[in-house]
This record gives sequence, structure tokens and C-alpha cells, in this order.
Amino acid sequence: MRTAVLLLVLLNALLFGYARLDRAAKSEAGRLNEQIQPERIRILTSQQVAALGPGKVASLPDVCVEWGPFSDAERARAQADIEPLQLGRLVSQRQVVLDSMWWVNTGPAATRGAAERRAGELRAQSIEDLSVVEYPRGQYTISLGVFRTENAANARAEALVARGVTGARVEPRQGGTTQSLLVVRDPPPPAVARLKELQMQYPGSDLKVGPCTAS
Repeated sequence: MRTAVLLLVLLNALLFGYARLDRAAKSEAGRLNEQIQPERIRILTSQQVAALGPGKVASLPDVCVEWGPFSDAERARAQADIEPLQLGRLVSQRQVVLDSMWWVNTGPAATRGAAERRAGELRAQSIEDLSVVEYPRGQYTISLGVFRTENAANARAEALVARGVTGARVEPRQGGTTQSLLVVRDPPPPAVARLKELQMQYPGSDLKVGPCTAS
């Protein structure tokens, strides 16, 4: 009789423990489901991330701002413009190859000397982002910028005309030209806001916000 009572007590204890564990497991699973809520997870595009505003963008982990592309002269000027932000090691560069572009030039010159003289005149007008390059049929010209879109090239030409430059023309240009992007990793809010302001001063440049590209 005593043995039967002990077995009954032991069986009741086991059943009670199993019931507690089962309820705990169900409760934990429920809490996890409430916390995760997969139906509420949404992956944002680069445009949607950019629309969040500087403060929210800067709070996201592993986010990069890419600004450009730039020619060598433009890149140097852009780096000088962001230097007051004291971003230090947050800033890096990434090379991109542009296959189809538009460029602004001054038209053909018969000799390199003539093109160099014209370049000197433009520098006297404080036009710095230029270079003397070869033109078809053994001629030379002055390149005043290479752009990814015709609209950006036209904007550059119009800005030059407004500064008194004559003879600026827009033409398509083929070939793999390498330019640079400035990349800022996990930027602070003031930096994002300042980059958006600076972009307006560089016709043809884009400002993209999104996940950092693996190097």
C-alpha cells in the first residue's frame, strides 16, 4: 500500500513538472513571435533610405553615402569641401568605369600650342577644372568636364557661358573613362546634410545612400 502511494505521488509530480515546462515553452514561443513579427519587416531601397533624413540615416548600421563620380580635379575640390567635416577614416574612394558619357569641350584646335594658350586664357577666368586632350583627326581641344548624362553636361556648359566662357560645346564621348566616388561610411547627421548641400554645387554628381558595398 505504501509503495502504491509513493508511486502515485511521484507520477503526479512528473505530470505537474511537464505541464509547467510545456506552458513555459509555449509562452516563450509566443513572446518571440510577438517580438519578431516578420510580416512587419520591410527592406528599404537606397531611395527610401535617403528619404529618411540625415538623422535617421546616420542611426542605421553599416550605411554608406556615395558621392560622385568625379574627375581628378573635381575629386580634389570635393575632398577640400568636406575636409572641415573632419570625417577622417570614414572617407574612402571607389573607382568606377563609365562606358557612355557626355563631355564639354571648346572644340578643335589646330595645334597643341593653340589649345594650351586657350587653356591659359580660361585659367585667367578662374576656370580650373580643365585639361588639354587629343581631338579626332590629329587636333586638340580643352576638356571642361565629363558627365554621365547629357543634362548634366548641358548644365556645365550653361554655367561656363554664364561665367563668360565662349565656344563651350556638349558632345557624346565613348570609351571606358575611370572616375572616382567619395564614400563616407556610417556618416554623422551633420555630414549627410552637408553632403546634400555640396552635391548641388557639382553638376552631374549623384548622392546615393544605402548598404556599404563590399570592397
